Amino acid sequence: MRLIDKLLLEGISSTYFSGEQRLPVLDNISLHVQAGEFVTVLGPSGSGKSTILKTAAGLLKPDRGRVLIGGHETTGTPQLVGYMPQQDLLFPWKTLKQNAALPLLAAKSGTGEAYARVEEMLPVFGLESFADYYPFQLSGGMRQRAALLRTMLIESNLMLLDEPFASLDALTRENMQDWLLDIWGRFKRSVLFVTHSIDEAIYLSDRIYVISERPGKNALEQDIELPRPRTKSILASRNFATYKQVFINALAS
Repeated sequence: MRLIDKLLLEGISSTYFSGEQRLPVLDNISLHVQAGEFVTVLGPSGSGKSTILKTAAGLLKPDRGRVLIGGHETTGTPQLVGYMPQQDLLFPWKTLKQNAALPLLAAKSGTGEAYARVEEMLPVFGLESFADYYPFQLSGGMRQRAALLRTMLIESNLMLLDEPFASLDALTRENMQDWLLDIWGRFKRSVLFVTHSIDEAIYLSDRIYVISERPGKNALEQDIELPRPRTKSILASRNFATYKQVFINALAS
């Protein structure tokens, strides 16, 4: 018998409305994330991947289906989880340290305590020299690291990451993937990650769900049995190429 999942989505169907027009987005989607597991949802643009994350966080209530976090039903009820949307959403008038401290301040930590915790974590994220910088002074990769630091400081063992590297150039994106794996390896949060990049999904994940074009349906669930820790040399391996062809076929069907 499988242990209680950190996250379970069961039979999720969702619809958006534009005026009187009905737009089915998800159709009977089911997935789970075990404790400490890195799971990715892979699918084409517009297939409902972001809707899955918002539903998991309780920000959207599905038409049908249910969401469980740690075995407790949370469907349609906002939860304290580490949710990071595609944009970094850093406040331009606040410094990096002030932005990162927001979850702690919202949880009623004192200002001194919150800033001390941020400063303790800055070296882990390679940002120790940038605490007093404003977002416009940071590179794209630094902004994403700052946003992920803020997400990590939310006291939750579940992180929902919505294409966090999509806006970065190819080289920075590859570096950020390695950096994310390092952070995940240190803290062992349960992660549900969304992307439309096959290579990124394989490189990062323990398990991948492929969903179809809208309305998104379960098309494939695939374990990734590649050794950890992972380095970019694995991208040239035969096993990686085999997985890649599996996902190309699944997305094309």
